[in-house]
Amino acid sequence: MKILAIEKEISGNSNNDYLPHMKTEALRVWELYESEVIREIYFDKIMHNAVIIMECKDIEEARANLETLPLVKEGLITFDYFALEPYTGFSRLFEQKE
Repeated sequence: MKILAIEKEISGNSNNDYLPHMKTEALRVWELYESEVIREIYFDKIMHNAVIIMECKDIEEARANLETLPLVKEGLITFDYFALEPYTGFSRLFEQKE
């Protein structure tokens, strides 16, 4: 199942709180990417938060994977999760009414 995970920064933290963890964060993200759990990763152009497409059994598995990230463990970020399914709306354009 495809899962969309959108990062949210926890308020009350400064940039200095993030800096010590950035290298280990990037390494862990790379490991999840290499294991094909993370399929795509982007930054939101305005907020610069991570937007991640994952391939997992369900939201619980996606959450368990992202909870291994150092920034999540340190309480600096969290994620909103959305289970995705294929869009089926195109069929409405081609249905024949009899």
